[in-house]
Amino acid sequence: MIPKLPLDSPRWRDLDGLKVEELQVLLEQLASAAATGGGDAWRRTWTDLSGGLMDDGVVADGAYAALPHLVEAAAVLPPEQTVDFWVDLGFMVTADYRPPVPADLEAAFGAALRLAERAATRSLLGAGTPGQLCAQLVLACVALAGHHMGEVLWQYPDHQESGLLLSCPACGSDTEIPDFHVDSARPPLEAPLLPEAAQARQEGHPWGEVAAALREEALGEGWEPFLRVAREVAVRGVPPETPGQAVVCLVAGMVAVRGTPQRAAGELARRLMSLTGHFRCWDCERTWTIADGLAENPDGLAENADGALFPHPPARARTDSDGSAAGAESATSGRTSRAATRFRQEENAVVAADGTPWGWVSVFSDTVPGSSGGVDALAVVSHPDRPTLVAGGGGKGVVCLWDVTDGRLVHDPLPGHPDAVRSMTTLPLPDGRVLVASGGDSGKIAVWNPLTGQPVREPAGDCPGGVTAMCTAAVPDGRTLLVTATPRGAVRMWEPDSGECVGRLNPYGSPIRSVTAVPISADHTLIAASDTAGRVHVWDPAVDDPWDRGAAVQLSARALVEADHRVTAVEAVLAPDRTMLATADDLGVVMLWDPATGDPVGDGLPSSTGTAGPPLITAAAPHGGRTVLVTGTRHGHRLRVWEPETGAVRHIALDVSLTCLATAGADLIVGHDRGVLSLPLTGQ
Repeated sequence: MIPKLPLDSPRWRDLDGLKVEELQVLLEQLASAAATGGGDAWRRTWTDLSGGLMDDGVVADGAYAALPHLVEAAAVLPPEQTVDFWVDLGFMVTADYRPPVPADLEAAFGAALRLAERAATRSLLGAGTPGQLCAQLVLACVALAGHHMGEVLWQYPDHQESGLLLSCPACGSDTEIPDFHVDSARPPLEAPLLPEAAQARQEGHPWGEVAAALREEALGEGWEPFLRVAREVAVRGVPPETPGQAVVCLVAGMVAVRGTPQRAAGELARRLMSLTGHFRCWDCERTWTIADGLAENPDGLAENADGALFPHPPARARTDSDGSAAGAESATSGRTSRAATRFRQEENAVVAADGTPWGWVSVFSDTVPGSSGGVDALAVVSHPDRPTLVAGGGGKGVVCLWDVTDGRLVHDPLPGHPDAVRSMTTLPLPDGRVLVASGGDSGKIAVWNPLTGQPVREPAGDCPGGVTAMCTAAVPDGRTLLVTATPRGAVRMWEPDSGECVGRLNPYGSPIRSVTAVPISADHTLIAASDTAGRVHVWDPAVDDPWDRGAAVQLSARALVEADHRVTAVEAVLAPDRTMLATADDLGVVMLWDPATGDPVGDGLPSSTGTAGPPLITAAAPHGGRTVLVTGTRHGHRLRVWEPETGAVRHIALDVSLTCLATAGADLIVGHDRGVLSLPLTGQ
């Protein structure tokens, strides 16, 4: 028996993400299935409960208390009935965010994982499982044994591309092998050897039967030495000190032997087995095993392998395009991960995992009455004497203005934009007017008076490739200028009323993805931009010569390289005591910078599952002056609300496909594929 936390203990009230009543129902269903030898009623209950125990790669505190009960109940079921359960448990063991196990739950949770390893291995041997699911099951077994390769390899069972991207453990440089997986019919090199120092587990581990199941002929001629390594690893019991490439042999061997249909499983196994090869870093010229290149700090992992069954993630996270974890998380992100909380949209409310309400979602009126339309760009219009308005536009070529307090249209949709709207900005002018500018696919720029709903002038401008980004620049001579950018590299400054081009930036002509205005004084704004190569440029619009840096300070190239931060979006952050620049990349990482020095500020926001892809980012200061950044992924469904000062992160899952973000006071404005909605940045 595992020493579990009693279900009537008041301690349950302190554990997030868990409903004790639902846990009791699941335990009863598991007991019934064990008594009758079957039954699937428990699966649906487990699916519902597991969503609270782990949401989008974040493990809730309640998992540490609940899993000992569940593992003990599931371990007595027939092995072929629990494959999915152990795979789900493997996902938890390899999750992006895993807070430390509370001291009073360590013994029970550790005992549960030892039992889970034994039961999962029994399912691996007893079930006829397809190759893809078999790979996940054997990785779950490896992760439950406490070896980091269970985490590192989790992405590869579904990895179908021919190329491979590795990170050098010595210098952090990326090495890309374009055709790595093209032909894996023959072994890539000699099989790895286990060093004499590799320890064996002495406590009666469950891997002996795995060693007996491995067959040298499972992968065909030439692969026998790799299967012998796999067998030796299994005999030793997969201790944490086992070299990563040797554990890859074990994983691949079991996929080949147990996975069905056999041919597909064999092909997948050879793809995995090829990861036991070597690569030479193009930068520091050191040679590493490919398995080491998948884990950013293999030496550190070995040093930290103290037998803990639930290790914390290693160095830095890389996330692939579908959100599956490809590496691990930033060492500086521990504070962030411990503070992460989870929310989701339920109809018109945002609620926590336990059903606690956070706030109401306000759905803005349709852009065209009677039909919803997607919004691709937003701008917030703030005037001291009038209600705050939100302007938005999208593929229908109309601009709409809503009252942020209730989401109603304050004018009929404004037609007349010559093309689809892709970018917008607000223009607060010295004479007190606040205008709205919009740009689209044809390169035309429109300027609107939001109070009257009328255009200030006819759409003007000719920007090849379209206007994909815009912002507002204040210059010391008192003018307010509109700045536009195109994917072909044209960055221009315009006089808003006349539409006259009055200057150019970006002398290198780099194709631009994102721009933002960074105030450095009341009447002086710098312009920061990210290009398609992942670089950041900072320009001073107050100087006539675009080659003259003026007051602009470039971001530290060394810091960008060391962080491997290829920036794709920029955003100004108006903190109470200073202005900062936020940068985001396609991996979901966000960093803060001091525009006065070009140096990074504090700990960044690391990637997490589901945050990879073209980033969306906005900033506000609604928390009594504390800065808040909101990030998401274009066409994704999840948001992260981050307070850099405290490291707190809230994850919000919405029922829409995101297209753009903005903030209006304490409200977050979300543009999506069907329109616009708002939700509070602070709980209500």
